[in-house]
Amino acid sequence: MSIEARFRLDYPGFTLDVDLSLPATGVTALFGHSGSGKTTLLRAIAGLERVPGGRLVFDGAVWQDDATWLPTHRRPLGYVFQEASLFPHLSVRGNLDYGMKRTWRRPAGADFQTIVDLLGIGALLDRKPDRLSGGERQRVAIARALLTQPRLLLMDEPLAALDLARKEEILPYLEQLDEVLHIPMLYVSHAPDEVARLADHIVVLDGGRALAAGPLTETLARLDLPIRLGEDAGAVFAATVAERDAEWHLARVEFDGGELWVRDSGVAVGRRVRVRILARDVSIANSRHDDVSIMNLLPATVIAHAGEDHPSAVLVQLSVGATKLLARLTRRSAQRLDLAPGREVWVQIKAVALIG
Repeated sequence: MSIEARFRLDYPGFTLDVDLSLPATGVTALFGHSGSGKTTLLRAIAGLERVPGGRLVFDGAVWQDDATWLPTHRRPLGYVFQEASLFPHLSVRGNLDYGMKRTWRRPAGADFQTIVDLLGIGALLDRKPDRLSGGERQRVAIARALLTQPRLLLMDEPLAALDLARKEEILPYLEQLDEVLHIPMLYVSHAPDEVARLADHIVVLDGGRALAAGPLTETLARLDLPIRLGEDAGAVFAATVAERDAEWHLARVEFDGGELWVRDSGVAVGRRVRVRILARDVSIANSRHDDVSIMNLLPATVIAHAGEDHPSAVLVQLSVGATKLLARLTRRSAQRLDLAPGREVWVQIKAVALIG
């Protein structure tokens, strides 16, 4: 299954020009700063922005080409906007009923109660939107979109209007959508933490063009892209919880390259998790040092390095087994350590985050 999207759209001072082949499975993040073209691309895919000469094919079905144009209401998709945009005169149940009236199909297991339970809104059904928090309104908006039984879910920065607490409230629900319903999702965001937690695939946009597109783990570890992430540059990879240490409230996770000790967040042994390590939390040594407070010491090999925006800094790409990491350090340190490609080193990881 794939999504083929080819669009060129000219505005005064801005041009969207993309030619993409994306997986029609999992979560694909459209990532970039404000004005990079993320929302314009999403609207073109939805048919809300008509692009003459464009082409859009979803799982073999042509939605747009030189001979075909399916208007938005004929495309089997759900769209969640930054603002929930619920009907204020209807209860939550009434808003959901509206979604059901636009149902495209009815796959097994994705009925009303399944979606209500999945998004935790059962207790809200009789409330009006003005009696909901921002996070609750957005969960209802997602449920309404899902109740149209779409084959593709489009989400345009659904957490941008929420504060940190509300974001943390809603993220676990978003993580479950693909796992339970298996509906492919295109997710627009400019927040690296959201992308790292939710996405399987990423398209990096800048100035209306796709700088890169590929699996999240590979793309985030590239040296020509993290510069744009600044302090959020880092690597994301999969691991398995292998052990929990009740005495010290720590957990040991194993990945393709070694193991790490992390803060125990209650994840069960045997469960697959995502690990995120920021470049600023990785230091490098030419030999192993056990007389330091850092527990996570791993052998690694230098792959390459690249300069950053500030002339004092350098970003180093390393392999730990089959897993790639990034480390940020000064050029002076890199020269002193002689970090040439192929050099065997030790990485010291100061902080590790389990993100799902």
